[in-house]
Amino acid sequence: MVCIAAFIILIIVGIAIAFLSIFNRNLGRKYLKVLKKSWHCFTRRISFRKCDTSFSEDVKTTLLKKVVIKKPKLVKPLSVALEVGSILIVVITVWSLVEGVKAGLALWTLGTCNVNQPANCTLGSEICSLEETKLNWFEEWGEIIGAIPDRLKNWNAEDYFVDPMVSLNKAENPSTSALDIFDPGCAVCMQSYKNQLKDQNFLNSHKIYLMVYPIKLSDGSYKFRNSGIVAKYFNALTLLSKDTETAAKNPYKGLDLKIINRIFTEENKDGVNYQSAFNETYSEEIAEEALKSWLKEWDLSDDEVERVADYTDSEEVKARMDKIAEVVENQVKPKGIPTLIYNGKKHLGLFK
Repeated sequence: MVCIAAFIILIIVGIAIAFLSIFNRNLGRKYLKVLKKSWHCFTRRISFRKCDTSFSEDVKTTLLKKVVIKKPKLVKPLSVALEVGSILIVVITVWSLVEGVKAGLALWTLGTCNVNQPANCTLGSEICSLEETKLNWFEEWGEIIGAIPDRLKNWNAEDYFVDPMVSLNKAENPSTSALDIFDPGCAVCMQSYKNQLKDQNFLNSHKIYLMVYPIKLSDGSYKFRNSGIVAKYFNALTLLSKDTETAAKNPYKGLDLKIINRIFTEENKDGVNYQSAFNETYSEEIAEEALKSWLKEWDLSDDEVERVADYTDSEEVKARMDKIAEVVENQVKPKGIPTLIYNGKKHLGLFK
């Protein structure tokens, strides 16, 4: 194990040696000579053959030569300690490589290097993670391997629509549809939405459809305080728009999109972004009153506003939200949101 540990250490210090060799070529030559000897011993040891060189003994002799002269009785225990230390170095290195491969595969398949806490992965996109899971090490591997087919398949946004759908833009002759799954209370979702509005190429080439998915916790509450009530009003208006689309005047049409646009892009009279106000300041009652006042501002009558409010608690709205949750959780299976589906791929996190 000593020669394997020594080889690992030589590889690690190799970067520093390479830099120093610019100023001292002799140092580089000595390093390469030792590295070649170490490599020969290393390749034999990992193939379960005995080293035919004295490299392992050379390492021990180099490290223990002063002890041999001054305290010879310590040589044997220190030699054992070297072997134990070498085993630890090898085990830690192998474990690090396995963890590195796992993180890389997770990043490729799931969009995050941390399966249990997706938002804590600095290598992945910015996301609002769903409720954190508590998978053990083997279960993490199972989830990563299970996600490989999803990573390789061709994703079609329209396969995950829950009709009727609301479109963000009116692209002329779009080449493909895009599906944006988001939570009204998620700050990353807000920034992703703004980025989409600024990207004219994306707006012109894709018809973008919105799917509101308020993140629920295991206790039934929402991750963001008023995401549930916003989702109810959004979906109620979407369904009412469909019910009245053949009428001469459709008072509800387009108001669902207006709600999301105001929450993500506008501020209240105190200069606070509406998303922050809904998340941090407004109670559910105040949030609902704010939504009602917006509907009146957008020319709905008192009776029409009350119809919307009553409809938010209807079986139709509940069924629609349950269907959206089923699609997101059991078919799309994101580790966090926003999740966008376009160009045949599932994209996790912030749209840049």
